[in-house]
Amino acid sequence: MNSKTALVIMDMQEGNFIGDDAIYAGKDLLIIASYILQKARDAGIPVIYVLNNGGAGEPDEVGTSGWQVHPDIKPNEKDILIQKTTPDAFHKTTLKDTLERLGIENLVIMGLQTEYCIDTTCRRGSLLGFTIKLVMDGHSTWDSDILSAPKIIAHHNAVLGNLFVELVNSSNFEFS
Repeated sequence: MNSKTALVIMDMQEGNFIGDDAIYAGKDLLIIASYILQKARDAGIPVIYVLNNGGAGEPDEVGTSGWQVHPDIKPNEKDILIQKTTPDAFHKTTLKDTLERLGIENLVIMGLQTEYCIDTTCRRGSLLGFTIKLVMDGHSTWDSDILSAPKIIAHHNAVLGNLFVELVNSSNFEFS
């Protein structure tokens, strides 16, 4: 990793961390995200936040407080915010153009939601030629009717790590 690297934080919006239906292990995820975010800033790595534009009544409804990046990892004036409406952060967004303009070749990805936005964006980014490191303990989801959140996370780490990404653990991760 070098100056051609960017940190991409996906869908870490306040509404996903509130109430009885909060994301699995949300407090831990925010601690990990804050830690990785500080490492990126200390290393001068560009930070890109991808925000999901949820519909009316959804936790991340555009224009509501739930749509804002969680205050524990709030963007600064140098950070880039990109809005999306699908699980693929590259589809109908400026993400690819932004990365190309910055000369970025390597992505460190973390955020929400494991089986949708994280999975789709990692696959698409890899197919577009980006080298991707997925923070394996830096993404989360909700329980489904079939699998618990921890099982979904473990499954996607195994699948993505097999072909599309290099898995990294936050505890020993360095931007170098």
